[in-house]
Amino acid sequence: MKAMLLAAGRGERMGALTQECPKPLLAVAGKPLLRHHLERLAQAGIREVVINTSYRARQIEDFLQQQSDLGLALHVSHEPARLETGGGIHNALPLLGDAPFLLMNGDVWSDYPLQALSLPAQALAYLVLVANPEHNPRGDFAVRGPLAVVEGEPRYTFSGISVLDPRLFRGCAAGRFPLAPLLREAMGNNQVQCEIYQGLWIDVGTPQRLQAVEQLVQEQRQ
Repeated sequence: MKAMLLAAGRGERMGALTQECPKPLLAVAGKPLLRHHLERLAQAGIREVVINTSYRARQIEDFLQQQSDLGLALHVSHEPARLETGGGIHNALPLLGDAPFLLMNGDVWSDYPLQALSLPAQALAYLVLVANPEHNPRGDFAVRGPLAVVEGEPRYTFSGISVLDPRLFRGCAAGRFPLAPLLREAMGNNQVQCEIYQGLWIDVGTPQRLQAVEQLVQEQRQ
């Protein structure tokens, strides 16, 4: 299975930290977030990774050229203007192929076992959901048995880790659009399955959360 890492965002909530440095290259424990993700994907048995770029794309692309030690085939899907999550994935489909692929946000930190991910039969998406963090108290989706659904209680937050079938984007036109409406439409057809993960997960979206991850890693090393 191929993987896609989302790395095109501006990282506005990081403030001055991303004025000169794209968020995927911010360091945790002396290594860029992007390097941590690539290492985890390699350890999970992934051999091909597509990375979308837009903001400060050259820095990310130069960095990727230096990561030959991981045994990964790295492909860049460049977006001259950022296409949001849905549009960015759609733009990368020629590199991803026709088979289901692992998708991961470039700004999450988790110990989820990526090697366990697969797409169940009849599903167009498989989402890893987590308990709602303080910054997303209302959650994103509810759960009904193995299915992720739009309405219901309790609600959970989409972790940014998933497996998607390219058929989810069938009929989409090229351009800028979000992923969530496509997931909601598939949920209406009972084509999105999920699990609730209770392990480590942090959305590294602010300087404070970046520092929390840094502290966590340092504590684990002691």
